[in-house]
Amino acid sequence: MNKIITLSVLTSALVCAGGYKLPEQSLNSMALGAAYVAHTSSADTAYFNPAAMSFMKDKQYVEMATTLVHLYAQDYTLGGSTSGTSEDENIIVPTIHYVANAVDNWRWGMSLTVPGGLSKRWKSPFQKASAEEFTLKNVELNPVFSYKVNDEFSIGGGVRIVYSEGIVKSNSADANVINPSVLSVKRDMKGDSIVFGYNAALLYKPTTDINLALTYRSNIDLDEEGEANLFLGKVGKQYDTSVTVPLPAALNIAISKTWQDKFTLELNYERTFWSTYKKLDFNYKQSLANPVLVAVFDEPKERRWKDSDTFRIGTTVKMNNQLTVMFGFAIDETPVNPKYVGFELPDSDAKIYSMGIRYQQTENLSWGAAVLYDNKETLNLKAGEHHEATALLNKGGRFSEGGSLLTTIGLAYEF
Repeated sequence: MNKIITLSVLTSALVCAGGYKLPEQSLNSMALGAAYVAHTSSADTAYFNPAAMSFMKDKQYVEMATTLVHLYAQDYTLGGSTSGTSEDENIIVPTIHYVANAVDNWRWGMSLTVPGGLSKRWKSPFQKASAEEFTLKNVELNPVFSYKVNDEFSIGGGVRIVYSEGIVKSNSADANVINPSVLSVKRDMKGDSIVFGYNAALLYKPTTDINLALTYRSNIDLDEEGEANLFLGKVGKQYDTSVTVPLPAALNIAISKTWQDKFTLELNYERTFWSTYKKLDFNYKQSLANPVLVAVFDEPKERRWKDSDTFRIGTTVKMNNQLTVMFGFAIDETPVNPKYVGFELPDSDAKIYSMGIRYQQTENLSWGAAVLYDNKETLNLKAGEHHEATALLNKGGRFSEGGSLLTTIGLAYEF
């Protein structure tokens, strides 16, 4: 087995929408803060609401975009050597979407996206002890179809194929130098996995200027197995390991209204069912034998995530036949209970602000740019409330700064 267990990475990145899930997978969705489910108009319709492909003009659409995700450094403040600051991170996220011509009432499309990602690194001793590096890269291939039931109603859906690779490292050696009571243990994991799921969508047009939409992305169970390299002091050993963790389902309900073909307002509600994620439990084919390794790496880690809500609003204004401007705002709830927070995922509620433009260069070609700012709230921890009595975070402290800035450029062509 050449796969290395990556569930700690995947869990940090995908089981928490707050800072590391990327619902914005195109130029328009970035500009609108992902309030882009009921009123979709470009090739990215294949991803955000495949049912809406039935109402697009009978031609082919293709769109490409590139996003620079900048994750700001995050501060943990407690006092003395226990405080620390994470590293700034920059991640490139490419996407591509395609919608084919209609065949009778049927239509198909495809998207290649990066639905989540994370790169979190700490060099400060006490944070490094549990989260020296958590990095995730993933790609989703999503072939979809739509069927036009009548002039007001259509359905759609498809298959999700997600490939991921990641790195997770922790090293308490530096913390041991400062405080010898901290045991010197280390882990070093790398690997990849492929998982499958599905998505479904509905679109109803009661009038020509109102769209009602519902989309659903299924829960996916990650059944991972591989090898984990664990160290106690300078003595290390490789273990065959397996673990199962769900990637929760997500439901979107949206409505849009257009006035005079120039101004569109969309309201979107997303419910993400994180409560299926209760614990992280690694299983080893060989006994770890040493009680220190058992305590650090083998005992199940409580997570007890809660279902989370995101509320979005987006506006699209067609200034003239060439220029369109877009604005978005969202309130994003974290599923993480502070009682179970860790340095790999010090997440908190956020407010999201976005804007962008699209310019119609020719009849077939358009391009544009968008920017999105994810503003994280300060997370204050109370001493004695963390579920792990021996953890540094049980002493309290504060996570501040953080958040992210996303900048997108995109190009679309119709033929």
